Amino acid sequence: MKQTVRCIIVMIFLTGAFSAAKAQEAVPPVLPDFSALIKTGKIQLDWISGFPNAVQIGVQRSLDSVLNFTTIGYATNPATQRNAYLDNKPLPGKNYYRLFILFKNNTYLHSKVVLATADTSIAGDTKIGAQDIPTMTTTSEDGKKEVIPWKPSNYIYTTADGNINIKLPMAMQKKYQVKFYEPTGVFLFEVEHVSEPFLILEKAIFMHAGWFDFEIFENGKLLEKWNLYIPLSYR
Repeated sequence: MKQTVRCIIVMIFLTGAFSAAKAQEAVPPVLPDFSALIKTGKIQLDWISGFPNAVQIGVQRSLDSVLNFTTIGYATNPATQRNAYLDNKPLPGKNYYRLFILFKNNTYLHSKVVLATADTSIAGDTKIGAQDIPTMTTTSEDGKKEVIPWKPSNYIYTTADGNINIKLPMAMQKKYQVKFYEPTGVFLFEVEHVSEPFLILEKAIFMHAGWFDFEIFENGKLLEKWNLYIPLSYR
């Protein structure tokens, strides 16, 4: 009789442990610290999951936060509690991210969607001026060198974190288009429709430091044609 009771107790214990394990496996991962911060031309993603059953975590990116998410890379160690991923080539405009998480039992889910925001630890609101760029000179007819005065645009300018800000207060009322060029005139890329008054372009989009030209069109007409400078180092 005692042996039978012991067997029943062991079975109950094992059944309970198995059920608890299955229940734990079914609990979706919680990502309380999932963040995307705009660094110097890059976007750094950090998150906490702490679920050892994850066998793959894919990083997905979109420009509209709802559709068109594409996988741009994978976490190196998906089962670790703390993880990170660096997007070295963010897209022009706002970048939204989510995580695709695959578990050992072939179930999967998506994390919440986060918008990349500026890193507040970097002085990203400080506009660089003539004092932050190499002195530009020209040679006059009599052979004398003269310093060329330069000041940044009020619409498109570089900040101390190396990123490029587009500030167009009437973007909600008018249609703005921005085109960027190398100093040689070679076309780089364009923001076809600036739909918000303030937009940050990451430095990595421009591929290198130095001078760049740009054109701003307002309702199809040229509003401004000027240039900007991206320094090699940042404050």
